[in-house]
Amino acid sequence: MPFAASASSLCLLLLMYGCGHHSAAVELKHRAVGSTPQALALYEAWFGQPKHISVGYSTKDADTIREQIRKAKELGISGFVVDWYGDREPFIDQSYAVIQKVAAKNNFNVALMYDEADIEEGATDQAIADLTVFHDTYMLPNSPGHQAYLTYEGRPVIFVFPHGSHTDWARVRTAVNKWSSPPWLIQENLPGPHPEAFDGFYPWVNPGPDGWASDGRNWGDRYLADFYKNMAEKYSDKIVVGGAWPQFDDSKASWSLNRRISARCGQTYSDSIQLWKKFFPADQVIPFMLVQTWNDYEEGSEIETGIPTCSSLAAAKP
Repeated sequence: MPFAASASSLCLLLLMYGCGHHSAAVELKHRAVGSTPQALALYEAWFGQPKHISVGYSTKDADTIREQIRKAKELGISGFVVDWYGDREPFIDQSYAVIQKVAAKNNFNVALMYDEADIEEGATDQAIADLTVFHDTYMLPNSPGHQAYLTYEGRPVIFVFPHGSHTDWARVRTAVNKWSSPPWLIQENLPGPHPEAFDGFYPWVNPGPDGWASDGRNWGDRYLADFYKNMAEKYSDKIVVGGAWPQFDDSKASWSLNRRISARCGQTYSDSIQLWKKFFPADQVIPFMLVQTWNDYEEGSEIETGIPTCSSLAAAKP
């Protein structure tokens, strides 16, 4: 698959390290390990099975994963957060196993994005069972590639993608607290029914309060600003995960709702990746930045082929 990374693409990621405006006194309980947020990218591990579009590779192929890790490092990405469904999606689970083993051999991180089951009955038991299986399969000292798993302050990090609000996350929290190293649980958006169960929050691709525009002009600045403002003012004791996206277009997805966010010649990516700095002082660096996404071609948010620019977007037009 062609890769369009360039010096300008790399500079866009480096923008998160520059100067920016920020709000007054904010004291984060959890800060970046270094001087910058650790950049991660959401990874879809379902390509290669018939129900998804063909992108020219299988996510179960180790050589493919190795090359993707090389490209990700060139863009400043240090880990993949893999969307995972437990035994509901065996292909994805098999892909995850390959990704973790390859990551461990290439000084790269991998983490779980647990895609919650959207069922009214049994969602909590399903979540506990899924996370227990994941822990026992991938996080134990004898698990292949376990050393690649993302940790923060010595504990594994698990992201949660919610569906339907049927899971009692307080019960799940009690269950995972029994692990030898209880995980940080990071939920999408701000606290819902079980705020005590989660250790942090991340934003997700969103056009903002004005909604989806046919020309994609609403790229999410007001949504991100509201997220960071709330985290800074109300939840500074939680782990703050930043969010960034290059564009969005779900026209290729079987679930398409004709939603679009314009790349704006790369400005959407550069603006979203540095917006966090307006709400946190220079010495209060958030721990993580989650790029959305590495390879979701069905929703048109991938950066695997490079960060969009005016020239790359023009070349892609038929």
